[in-house]
Amino acid sequence: MTDQNQIIRKSFGLKDNIRPELEASYHSPLIERIKAEDYEIEEGGLTICLAREFGFCYGVDRAIDYAYQTRMKFPDHRIFLTNEIIHNPQVNAKLRDMGVQFLSGSYAGAATIDDIQKEDVVLMPAFGTSISLLDELQKKGCILVDTTCGSVMSVWKRVESYSRDGFTSVIHGKYDHEETIATSSRAQIYPGGKYLVVRDKKQTQTVCDYIINGGDSEKFLSEFRYATCPGFDPDKNLASIGCANQTTMLSSESMEIANMLQTAMVQRYGKDCADENFRHFDTICSATQDRQDAILRLAQEGVDLMMVVGGYNSSNTGHLVEISLKYCPAYHVKDAECIVSKNLIRHKKVTGPEIMETRNWLPGGGSRIGITAGASTPNRVIEEVIQRILDVSVRENPVKIS
Repeated sequence: MTDQNQIIRKSFGLKDNIRPELEASYHSPLIERIKAEDYEIEEGGLTICLAREFGFCYGVDRAIDYAYQTRMKFPDHRIFLTNEIIHNPQVNAKLRDMGVQFLSGSYAGAATIDDIQKEDVVLMPAFGTSISLLDELQKKGCILVDTTCGSVMSVWKRVESYSRDGFTSVIHGKYDHEETIATSSRAQIYPGGKYLVVRDKKQTQTVCDYIINGGDSEKFLSEFRYATCPGFDPDKNLASIGCANQTTMLSSESMEIANMLQTAMVQRYGKDCADENFRHFDTICSATQDRQDAILRLAQEGVDLMMVVGGYNSSNTGHLVEISLKYCPAYHVKDAECIVSKNLIRHKKVTGPEIMETRNWLPGGGSRIGITAGASTPNRVIEEVIQRILDVSVRENPVKIS
């Protein structure tokens, strides 16, 4: 029997046992065919161009793998997830169908953390979990299986080092995103550690202006009321700062934000002091960078439209849309059902949560359509989107081509 107080962070050795189920749920022969044909296929005058990096990243693949192994390892135990394991509706719905109960988020049922018993198993998602929630779960004595992505944990180590040295962690991210919540909790491990979350360059400019000129602390705290730790004092806590980021943010923007903050520190304190009181290490994960580079390359090579597939609450997917829109029309869809017809598509607005409808979205014959997907999107879902595009555009009698 597993030690009830142990946090399990490795495989149970059941990968071969769960492989058939994973392949049945997520594998796509069509995607493999497109990759084999140099990432392009043509049908009826329409060319489908697949980005060279897309879909499941290593961390997501590992998290799903561990979740399936956990279900097999503990068939007679209740299994819970603290929140969505990744930001993909198909994956989370499948886990729920397998009997995994969600303690929070849009898939949550009636169970809460108060219902957790010692014999229960609790999965922590790829985004990680906050220190306070982890402490609460450990007090329950339940079996904990940690699927946190290694790239996320690398950011935690960086933020913990800032906290140890009394630096404020300025985190480029979304303050209400699960990963940023988990990361910011590490910023206060040591006394004196603080955090401030900035969403974009506009908010960063507000921080820079305060560093250089000072200002109205109450107004500052009001603007960042959900994005600072308790007791944050901009007059004190912006004197020594270290940059970090949610691993799924737009990498170019993260670098710009770090440069903006460094410039402000130099202007306020002089170069020698800034060297002592400013720290920055690039913590965008390599998979996020690879997918952003791949979509940029595909867009620059020339496509008439970009289709970006992924969960609507997926940060990295949204940034792929932002990059694409600089070059061509782009649509963020969660699955094939969003493609209603040749003349109508439902998609997420890039700057907000609204779901939009766009008519006459599909280019004419001879078009090139780029396809990519966020790091939480299964190949099977990407295949279904491609099939649907072909069905509504060039097929009189839809057939599978895989």
